[in-house]
Amino acid sequence: MSKLILIPFLFLCIVYWLEIKFPHLPGRDDRTVHTGNNLTIAVMGGLVNLVFLFTIIGVVTHWTEVRRFGLLNQVNIPIGLRLFSAIVLFDMWMYVWHMMNHRITLLWRIHRAHHNDITMDSTTALRFHPLEIVLSQFFNIGIIVLLSLRLNELLVYNLVLQMVIFFHHSNVGLTEGWDRVFRAILVMPNMHRVHHSIEVFETNSNYGSIFSFWDRLFSTFRKRNNTNNIIYGLNRFRENGWQGVLGFLKIPFQKSISEKMESKKNREKTAVTNKEVYL
Repeated sequence: MSKLILIPFLFLCIVYWLEIKFPHLPGRDDRTVHTGNNLTIAVMGGLVNLVFLFTIIGVVTHWTEVRRFGLLNQVNIPIGLRLFSAIVLFDMWMYVWHMMNHRITLLWRIHRAHHNDITMDSTTALRFHPLEIVLSQFFNIGIIVLLSLRLNELLVYNLVLQMVIFFHHSNVGLTEGWDRVFRAILVMPNMHRVHHSIEVFETNSNYGSIFSFWDRLFSTFRKRNNTNNIIYGLNRFRENGWQGVLGFLKIPFQKSISEKMESKKNREKTAVTNKEVYL
């Protein structure tokens, strides 16, 4: 398992280097504080994930395998096809879960901590609040049981997921032509940059994690022709104090007179006005 963890870490290092050499938005020379904050947050989130992995998730996957419970245990298919099916089905659930985080007020208050990063890059993929990770893991357990996912299938899924989200959060200057080619299947940077826009109607689009076709299938895909002028982050929590680790951790507990209006906007922004489908 330790060797598997090295793969996404090495991939992150490569993407981080590409951001320096071929930036989408130049002028981010000093990234030390930003990177340090996100790596600190990653350590907290990683510890939560490890606790779940070696306790509840390990027990649940073993139980479904022994009991032959769940969808994939009811069909006799080659191991390669089963792995592919597990990845696709679990990624559809991740799309749904991501959408829930934007449409349900309580979940949004936690998830917005991820969106408050005003200088999005590859390390933003590590910026998830521990509360969000705890909630997602509890919901994941139910899906793991229903789909009868094996532990090795979850590990492969998360291995692929980490590499894809490192790249689509990145500030790598991939040309629109290549971005368009790859996003026919995978979530690419220009697609996810729109999702991290300060504009409310753009934030509530492009929910895909690995595969981009969920957004087209469920009409939540949105494209911006020029992603160079996107302003990242939220209307609130833009000050330096909120960008640091302590400010980040406090975001889910912040409520103000504008909270009701913010919740209303989150519900309204689910209506995607641009119905065109793009590659």
